[in-house]
Amino acid sequence: MVFSSITFVFFFLPFCLLLYMVTPRVLKNTVLLMCSLFFYAWGEPIFVIVMLLSVSLNYIFGILIDYANLMNNRFMRRNIFLIGILANLGTLIVFKYAAFIAENITSVLNISTYEPIPQLPLPLGISFFTFQGLSYLVDVYRTTSRPQASLIDIGLYIAFFPQLIAGPIVRYKEFADQLAHHPMTMDSFAQGIRRFSLGLGKKVLIANQTALVADQVFSNVNDVGSTAAWLGVIFYSIQIFFDFSGYSDMAIGLGQMFGFRIPENFHYPYAANSIRDFWQRWHITLSNWFRDYVYIPLGGNRKGIIRTYLNLYIVFFLTGLWHGASWLFIIWGLIHGTMMVVERIFDQQFNRMWQPLRHFYTLFVVLIAWVFFRAETLPDAMKYLYVMITPTNGNLNLIVDTQLWLVLIIAIIASLPLDNWYQGWISKSSVAQSINHTWMPITATLFSLVIFSLAVLFLSANTYNPFIYFRF
Repeated sequence: MVFSSITFVFFFLPFCLLLYMVTPRVLKNTVLLMCSLFFYAWGEPIFVIVMLLSVSLNYIFGILIDYANLMNNRFMRRNIFLIGILANLGTLIVFKYAAFIAENITSVLNISTYEPIPQLPLPLGISFFTFQGLSYLVDVYRTTSRPQASLIDIGLYIAFFPQLIAGPIVRYKEFADQLAHHPMTMDSFAQGIRRFSLGLGKKVLIANQTALVADQVFSNVNDVGSTAAWLGVIFYSIQIFFDFSGYSDMAIGLGQMFGFRIPENFHYPYAANSIRDFWQRWHITLSNWFRDYVYIPLGGNRKGIIRTYLNLYIVFFLTGLWHGASWLFIIWGLIHGTMMVVERIFDQQFNRMWQPLRHFYTLFVVLIAWVFFRAETLPDAMKYLYVMITPTNGNLNLIVDTQLWLVLIIAIIASLPLDNWYQGWISKSSVAQSINHTWMPITATLFSLVIFSLAVLFLSANTYNPFIYFRF
């Protein structure tokens, strides 16, 4: 188990910050790496070996690829790169997909087994730090980045604790320059505290509360009506968004405290007007990773319509599989892939569609797909969908009290792009600009202080509740 939130906020984080501040500049990356490895080892004392192995192998392969580049030996360069890719993917497959692959092979071949196929324990965040290792090798292979000469620095890139176990996925070319120069300033530190507080509030005050309804409905789908089933998946959609975006905000804020820039991972996904638009707003770093390292190398949309559709299906099949070794995740990914293809086929008609109708369609598809993402088994997912489309009565008072209705309303409002409207208002009014310049820093600081205080109160009164994406 990783640190509880209380332990992290009041002990580990202050200790790391203080140690980092008093450390000489030449040793700051070393201190951050040691803190990151300690953070990971606290939750995964054995699997920290996997982390260290990933760091060491990617460091060695990066140097070897660069050496082959200098020797102008394309054969050597290509083969070292392929071995490095296989080493990363092989580790991921062994821990995450081996049992799933074996189960499907035995099922297809109708092979009987006396004992269930064992599932290896899954190292925390293996999908995230493996993809960062792959990014490093690809960027070095493409010569868009120089190989890292320092084992400490490549270790910090892969193991940096703010985004180690649940992202965002940071590509190496986005992080390389920061490893050498990441000054901690009062401004970035203050912004980091505010962003971290916002993320903590999202997780504790919204995601954890909406989970109460989602868990109850999905666990008792046979006893609730269609209205409650729709309500359950709506609450789950709020839960997973505020849970994951909350962690991303915390990671970005922590990075700012130490002087690092971590990329944004969400941009109001539930305001999207198409599935394509949704994936430009949801888990942005994963979408960009698959676009740059899978979709474009496969040919993207440059090799004809049929190949474009096939590439989209491959990307979304892999997107689903990345989330877990389960056909439910694959189905979830293929639903999104299918609708991406449909939107391309009917592109002109879709663009002429009434905007509110496009938005409704997008939310409908996303909600239906979330059923497969949340359900434990495929029969459970199909049963849940059946209840959703079969008009039956249910007692909502048994599921949602007044406090949870209020949380839902606040969450829906917070999901809207209010800051876009606010910036538009500021740009049109000199008075608004003056108010924004004078009062916004104070207001933002007070707001983040209130959110942080409420989150800590809720944490102290409740048991540990991990982030959803810790299991990926």
